[in-house]
Amino acid sequence: MPKAKETVLEIDLAALKHNYRYFKSRIKPDTQFMGVVKAFAYGSDSVAIAKKLQELGANYLAVAYVKEGVALRKEGITIPILVLHPLPVSFKKLIKHCLEPNLYSEKILHEFLEAAHKLGQKNYPVHLKFNTGLNRLGFKEDEVVKVCKLVKAKEQIQVKSIFSHLAASEDLNEKAFTKGQIKAFDRIYSKMTDILQEKPFRHLLNTSGIVNYPDAQYELVRSGIGLYGYGNEAAVDEQLRPVAQLKTIISQIHTISAGETIGYNRKFKSDCIKISATLPVGHADGIGRQYGNGKGFVVINGKKAHILGNVCMDMIMVDITDIECKAGDEVIVFGTDASAENFAAEAGTISYELLTGISRRVKRRILNK
Repeated sequence: MPKAKETVLEIDLAALKHNYRYFKSRIKPDTQFMGVVKAFAYGSDSVAIAKKLQELGANYLAVAYVKEGVALRKEGITIPILVLHPLPVSFKKLIKHCLEPNLYSEKILHEFLEAAHKLGQKNYPVHLKFNTGLNRLGFKEDEVVKVCKLVKAKEQIQVKSIFSHLAASEDLNEKAFTKGQIKAFDRIYSKMTDILQEKPFRHLLNTSGIVNYPDAQYELVRSGIGLYGYGNEAAVDEQLRPVAQLKTIISQIHTISAGETIGYNRKFKSDCIKISATLPVGHADGIGRQYGNGKGFVVINGKKAHILGNVCMDMIMVDITDIECKAGDEVIVFGTDASAENFAAEAGTISYELLTGISRRVKRRILNK
């Protein structure tokens, strides 16, 4: 693999294939699989990831917003795409590009029915989301009868699935709460099917749900962060491979005398002679200001180099006092040998935030197409 000559996010599709097969091995052969590719496929490259998932046999993709789904359709993605948070202003585009909306409230349901009617739609596939405890989006359990009556009275839509979202599937201390969510979902589905006299498919499990609650896999499971190499627990992480690896290089090396400072606001003051390396990556690239001043480290020639002082817009400075290196050497910010989860944890955040925050100005390099 060629060494980096600039700041670059390498996206390894072989790692994606490995992770996909791992999660497929955790579910029944006839359980369908939805790959979540929202937020530029968790900060990587949504088109490359979606094309690979389609090639691997994923049954569904999921995005957050309509424009994300439209972009995939324009790149030739043909498998069904669920839009998790559609907004009425985009319903016309959603229908034009054969995307499938999550309808989560009475207001959204009415507005989609109106849009579908105006566009002459019949039996358009939709998904109904119920809130079982996350309290983010979704109909309440006591709205089942009202929703069913409305759906049955209209010919514009057909309910393709009923789903919900677990709030704490990765936290086994919340097992009782999660099981309560599963029971609530079962009640909702039973009521829905009794009234509708049909059986849409069900999905509830996310990445950690697949691992911890396999009995609730129903007809489909969804995986987001797990596909990108992070399983929310160490034992699962060991089975996965990070898809994205952020690399950069050393631009310049400085010798810092005792009493000298580094960077804006002179936040780092040296108490002895130190050697620092300046790297061309900063908060405009996704390494936020919560890092720096010892929080967060990169890897240079196999050794950790912690960030010194404040993160700048386009640069960070790191401590290389005990590392043999030179200008132009490759630096691993996170990836295969330096987990994004560990990098994020140093600043009290999570891999999701770090990965999805990598700026679009950072070059993407697709590996193992």
